[in-house]
Amino acid sequence: KPLIILATVVLSTIGVFMGLGTFRMEFVILMTGVGIVSLAGIVVNNGIVLIDYIDLKRREKKELSGLPENGRLSREDEKSAIIAAGKIRLRPVLLTAITTILGLIPLAIGLNFDFFGLFSEFNPRIYFGGDNAAFWGPMSITVIFGLTTSTFLTLIMAPVMYFIAVRVRNRFVKEKQD
Repeated sequence: KPLIILATVVLSTIGVFMGLGTFRMEFVILMTGVGIVSLAGIVVNNGIVLIDYIDLKRREKKELSGLPENGRLSREDEKSAIIAAGKIRLRPVLLTAITTILGLIPLAIGLNFDFFGLFSEFNPRIYFGGDNAAFWGPMSITVIFGLTTSTFLTLIMAPVMYFIAVRVRNRFVKEKQD
């Protein structure tokens, strides 16, 4: 399970590098690195939630089938548990990704306004760019690119890797018992 979650973190960096390369953006070492670290936190959270819920669904299937704790589900039961967990966790994972991406867009484009001017003169002096965009832009763009890609890769690849790991473990245990 930890290897599956670590694999989702590696998959998230694919999106970062593809996005930066596609749009020919600069790789700013410090802030892109901070973005990758914060992206890893979000991706790990999504991966843990998904894997944990798959485990919960598998336990429910075992209880319904009357299998012991270390019993093995059939291939179809394994697949249905993974699909059910993916369907249920789809909305929370997507909402986390969408809200994070939408929240970072103003930071990425450098949307600025003057709070003092807004309250004293009722003139917010809205402008784009500036020093804030130059500093925080690479971090937010990194998280946006990585989260866009990793959300879909996590929702697809983590269950597939889990299913493969269960099948390999079952085959290994079966051969060991023989």
